[in-house]
Amino acid sequence: MAGPLSGVTVLEVATLFAGPLAGTLLADFGADVVKIEHPTGDPVRTHGPQRDGVGLWWKMLGRNKKSATLYLGAPAGQEIFRRMVAEADVVVENFRPGTLERWGLGYPELRAINPGLILTRVTGFGQIGPYAHRPGFGTLAEAMSGFAAMTGEPDGPPTLPPFGLADGITGLATAFAIMAALRAREHTGLGQQIDMAIIEPILTLLGPQLIAYDQLGQLATRTGNRSTNNAPRNTYRTADGGWVAVSTSAQSVAERVMRLVGTPEFIDEPWFATGTGRAAHAEELDTAVGTWIARHDTAAVLAAFDVAEAAVAPVYNAADILADPHFRALGTIAEVPDDELGLIRMQNILFRLSETPGAIRWAGPPLGAHTAEVLGAHGVDAAQLDRLRTAGVVR
Repeated sequence: MAGPLSGVTVLEVATLFAGPLAGTLLADFGADVVKIEHPTGDPVRTHGPQRDGVGLWWKMLGRNKKSATLYLGAPAGQEIFRRMVAEADVVVENFRPGTLERWGLGYPELRAINPGLILTRVTGFGQIGPYAHRPGFGTLAEAMSGFAAMTGEPDGPPTLPPFGLADGITGLATAFAIMAALRAREHTGLGQQIDMAIIEPILTLLGPQLIAYDQLGQLATRTGNRSTNNAPRNTYRTADGGWVAVSTSAQSVAERVMRLVGTPEFIDEPWFATGTGRAAHAEELDTAVGTWIARHDTAAVLAAFDVAEAAVAPVYNAADILADPHFRALGTIAEVPDDELGLIRMQNILFRLSETPGAIRWAGPPLGAHTAEVLGAHGVDAAQLDRLRTAGVVR
């Protein structure tokens, strides 16, 4: 079944995470995404874990994409790219500002070739401003957004996430921006330029920190696993060495937890009636909940919370996720056959559409697997392809 984005052609000349993730999300729902790589390949191919020299991160991030190599810094590569742009809907790039312009591939030039083109530019700091020229990665966004300042234990240092959080958020935001631009084009017939700075989307997910400072002069502080908005909210060790997470964002759930752990008297305290009031007494509430949980095995804790209709979840690692029956029922994990690695399991598409579902059709392909096919569709014959290989323009 063709996905809802079938017929949309995306040229992805972005590397590593944010821009390529946007391409992955579009490809999952049927867009024809051509990954145009430098002849040496996207660095993500060698980033992170590998099996037999094959990058596993690439297998996920490169799924449903065609891989073609083309060096855009060479005039021959630029000429071929212009031909490709003439028939594309979207270009996703993450070069430093000014790089495409230096190659004669800036937005005015590309728009002259294809007025309907959507040029999506994903950089650390955006196309304008005093920091635009700086190299940017998600780590810098996690620091500058306030995330690191509010993450970690109260007496510990600012803490960065052990994964590409800002890149991932930006990938989602970029896919949304592209969909908005495609929708606008249906009305105007014209494309546009998208300026996406990795330092910005994460700000939205961090909630009211900016408006709280603007209106109240409050700065967010590090609270570990606790929340300033409600309690009990933490991770707790079970009798068999497991961990569970408890959340009580709703007042009714907080009351159920207190009854379950044998301390219903807290419910009658005036401060218990609000989330912030409970947060001010987190130490007492954590002690009550943690003491009860420490006396029971993980399975017993989960079962008791389930009966009490109180919110709890086990703290999982990857092995636990793959074994969980609910993830299995949802189809959260996909099994994908792959010519290089055999059957591999990875995260499935983000959501389920009842009438036009997406799908993983193939995992990330070998470098340049589709170069002849893609370039051939734009007038590059076998003889010219050989000359380009000799010149180092393609692989």
